[in-house]
Order: sequence, then structure tokens, then C-alpha cells
Amino acid sequence: MGKNANRLFIEQRLAAGDVLEASPAHANYLLNVLRKGEGDEVLLFDGETGEWRAGIKLAAKRSCRLEVLDRMRGQEAGPDMHYLFAPVKRARTDFMVEKATELGVAAIRPLMTRRTNVARVNLERMRANAIEAAEQCGVLRVPEICEPEKLEKLLPAWPHGRRIIYCDEEADVASPVEALAACPIGPVAVLIGPEGGFEPQEREMLRALPFVTPISLGPRVMRADTAAIAALTLVNAILGDWR
Repeated sequence: MGKNANRLFIEQRLAAGDVLEASPAHANYLLNVLRKGEGDEVLLFDGETGEWRAGIKLAAKRSCRLEVLDRMRGQEAGPDMHYLFAPVKRARTDFMVEKATELGVAAIRPLMTRRTNVARVNLERMRANAIEAAEQCGVLRVPEICEPEKLEKLLPAWPHGRRIIYCDEEADVASPVEALAACPIGPVAVLIGPEGGFEPQEREMLRALPFVTPISLGPRVMRADTAAIAALTLVNAILGDWR
């Protein structure tokens, strides 16, 4: 099957020979949107066992079954990178979740700061956006969507083995590349603050921690979603897929 083959995320472990009842949403997508029929094929992935070729078996006018045929790709772990962010308006949060998934993060973690303007986040919507992004861009895992946490409660319990890369507009480091290259290899998290920036007390708290590395993204002021793409790409290139 080609690179543009249709892909579906299945929330159960897959194995050759399995015959699955397609969910109503998947059946509608395959039969009515894509106009697939008996014997057509689709790619399935479960986030654990890789990517599988499956054949469509019609069960009724509006339902179908999926027969798992053979494995096309083994599971890929991807970078052990978490994305921590202060939620913003819905459309831009959707965009950040989509791009973080495409960039291979393992977990997406909403973070409430003193200047966070959004009081609630829709975790189901975030999960749906992450699944759709994974299906469309070819990655083999869907990031974990975590419950929102307050910054002041998160940091004292943070595992010191996972370094936090903190994007700070006031960071006094000359080069983010040099700062990241000096970090030890291991689990990492990228932290993007709220659009109004961190309060001074929050910045002081972050900078006082030995497992936090501040970096600058340059002299230009970026929106939160732009900063997320820039930071995740930079960290992934130096500490993730290529190191």
C-alpha cells in the first residue's frame, strides 16, 4: 500500500488474523466518506504493535468488519519527549495538539499558570485531535493526553530524570543550540508558557531548579502556538530523533 493509504487508529491490540467490528464512526468514514467496499484495504495501527494491512468485509449496509492481514511496519518508540503548555483558545490549542503529535511527542500535558487565560480544557477533544493527526501524518503512536496540572504543584513532584526545557523570552543564553547540546541524553519535556508570559515568581521558581534548562527562541515575540512548533522542532532535532 502506498504512502497515501488511509489509516485508522484502533484502540485495541492488533494481531494477524483478527477480525474486528468497525466502530460506527469508522464504518461511516470507510463506506460513506471514502466509498470503500468489500475487499478494499486500509491501514490500522494501535500504538503498541505497529501498522497493519487490513481488508474490509461488509457486514451490513452501514457496518463492516476489518480483517487484520499482515504487519507493514513494526512499532517505533519515538522520542521520549513531553509537551507542557498553558492552554489557549480552542482553535489554537487544537493546532498545537496536532503539531505536537506530528512532531512525535509521547505526552501532552496542559499546565495552569498564574496568567493562563483558559480555565478548562476539553481532554476528549484533545485526544480526538491527536488521533486524527496521527492517522494523517503516519506516526505510529498517539500521545498520552494528561489531566491539567498547576505549575506550582507540578514542579515539586517532578521526576529529576526528565529535564525540562523552558522557553524563556528573558533567557540570557546566547545560543539555544549550544544550551541544548550541553544537556544530558535522556527523557525531556518542553515547557511553553502562557501568552502573557510567566510571572516573575514563576520564572524564579523555574530557574532555581537544577533539572530546568532555559532557552531563548530569538528576539521576536511569538504566539504560543508558533513558539511550540519552534521549540519542539529544535529540541527534537538536538535531543530527540537525531541524537
